[in-house]
Amino acid sequence: MLLENLDYNMKSVFIKLLFSVLCLGFSNTILAQQTELKTIQPKIIVIPNLKSGEDLRAKIENDINYRIALTKIKEAFDSRGFTTIDAIAKIKAIGTNAALSQDTQTDLKSEIIRSSSADIYVDAEIDIQQTSSGNSVNFILTAYEVSSGNSLSNKVGESGKFYTEDYSKLTSKAIESIADDFLNVMQTKFDLIVKDGRTIMLNISIDKESTYTFDTEIGEESLGEKIENWIADNSYKNNYAFPNISEYLMVFDQVKIPLFEQNGRNYSPNKFSKSLENYLKTYGIKLKTTYLGNTQNVIIH
Repeated sequence: MLLENLDYNMKSVFIKLLFSVLCLGFSNTILAQQTELKTIQPKIIVIPNLKSGEDLRAKIENDINYRIALTKIKEAFDSRGFTTIDAIAKIKAIGTNAALSQDTQTDLKSEIIRSSSADIYVDAEIDIQQTSSGNSVNFILTAYEVSSGNSLSNKVGESGKFYTEDYSKLTSKAIESIADDFLNVMQTKFDLIVKDGRTIMLNISIDKESTYTFDTEIGEESLGEKIENWIADNSYKNNYAFPNISEYLMVFDQVKIPLFEQNGRNYSPNKFSKSLENYLKTYGIKLKTTYLGNTQNVIIH
C-alpha cells in the first residue's frame, strides 16, 4: 500500500513538472514571437524642410545652429533604438555641382530619400528664434512612409525662450518633450504596415492603337478577369479593392504588397508590377509601366 501511494505521488509530481515545463516553453515561444515583432523597426532619415528661396546646401554648410538642431533630432531617435541615416552627409554627397535651391528641392529631396534606403523620412521644419526676450528652437516633425508618402506621425516641439546661445540644449529640450509620443505613434502605424502590407495604386490602361480591350477573351477568361484574378492571388494576404473597370481602363485604388521579402530585404513596389508584366507576357501581351510614388501606371499595347 505504501509503495502504491509513493508511486502515485511520484507520478503526480512528474505530471505537474511536465506540465510546468510545457507551459514555460509555450510562454517563451510567445515571448520570442512578440520580441521578434517589436524588433522590426524602420530606418529613418530626418530631412530639413526649407522656407521658400532658401538654399539647402548653404543652409547646412553655413548655419551651425541649424546643423546642431538637425543632429539633435537624429540623436534623440538614435537613443531610443532606431536606426537613422545621416541626412547631412547625404546632402553633401549628392552632386557637388548640383544647385540645391528651392527650385530643385523636391527632386533633390526625393534623391536623398531614395539613396538612403530609408523606410520612413521625417520632415523637420526647424525655426530658430533669436530675440531680446530670449532664444528658442521650435519645429514641426512629420513622418512619412517612403513608398506611399502616407503620413504616419506629426508633432510640434517647442523649447521655450531662454537667455542662452546653447542651441544644442534648446533643441534637446524641444525634442525630448515629444520624441516618445512621436516615435510610438510612428512605430504603431509602421507595425500595421508590416502586418497588413503597404498600399499601392495600380492604373492599367489600353493603348488606343492596341487590338485588346478588357473584354478580349484570353482562353476561358476575359483580359480583365485574368488581371483581377492575378491581383487577387498575388496581393499581400489577398488584400485588394475591387477595380473600377471600363472597356479601356482598369483602376485598382488599393492593392496591398509586402513591406519586406522573405530574406528581409525591402520589397520594391516595382517588383509587383514587373511580376504582372511577366505574367501577361506569357499570353503574348506587351505592356509598359511607369512609376510615380505609390502609383503604378501600366499601358497595354
